[in-house]
Amino acid sequence: MLSTNHHTPQPLGLSSPHQPSSLPPNHLHLHLHRRHLLTTISLTFTTPLLPVLDPPATARGLFQMPPPRLTNRYFLVRAGESEFESMGVINTNPVAKTSVDSGLSERGKKQAVRAALDLKEMGACDKSCWIWPAITQRAYQTAEIIASLNAVTRSFIVPEYSFLDARGLGAYEGKNLESVSEIYASDSVSPTNKPPPVDDGTPNESVADVFVRVTQLMSILETQYSGDTVVIVSPDSDNLTILQAGLIGLDLRRHRDLSFAPGEVRYVDTNDIPTYKQPASAVYKCFNPPNCN
Repeated sequence: MLSTNHHTPQPLGLSSPHQPSSLPPNHLHLHLHRRHLLTTISLTFTTPLLPVLDPPATARGLFQMPPPRLTNRYFLVRAGESEFESMGVINTNPVAKTSVDSGLSERGKKQAVRAALDLKEMGACDKSCWIWPAITQRAYQTAEIIASLNAVTRSFIVPEYSFLDARGLGAYEGKNLESVSEIYASDSVSPTNKPPPVDDGTPNESVADVFVRVTQLMSILETQYSGDTVVIVSPDSDNLTILQAGLIGLDLRRHRDLSFAPGEVRYVDTNDIPTYKQPASAVYKCFNPPNCN
């Protein structure tokens, strides 16, 4: 018959509560110290390691022209004719961009309606779309007409305050519209050529200057939206021609070949130059704008 009075083994080096220790005091202290050290080391190596965190999602890189692909669908729209344009006067000073005089002329309103109907026919906003107009009066009015005829609520109109300003033409401000041919002749020599400066606050922007602005705009749009449709409404043609030239890899010195008429709508296809805008030769190609050889 087994005895129920068993003895619980004591840890090595420790005496039973009823038995004096057989080890000298200094030996006991040394043994406890070593035991504490070994326990600490054991805990250090047996404590579970913290889980390795997955690397953060790779952020989208800086937008490059021409882009390898676009995340969204884009439609480019030039605003209808402004009151100044109807009088044949150049008006690019941003100080006046919200003035009533910078609004749509009667013909410009009809052109804006035509643009809205063209977008409707192209199915641009069938599954909803974002409309990004310059805050310039004629561009914003055009955007409102587009929204109204395409059943887009005002909450989907996003005013753009600087990147879509009309190209500043410096000393040409207030001159006859026909004189812009001189500016385009200069553009064809180098995208860094600027119109002569003026002291009334009107910027004098080169093609390269505008290229920086529209590239920044595209960077914002490609980051903010994904798989959406965006309608860009510009107050002038140059913003759009320089943007489209960058997107399709066309030499920026030839941006004028892509000119937009007031109220014109164009779908952005980065793989193709519009048939009616085909360049004369491959020399027009540019794979690292604004540095085109």
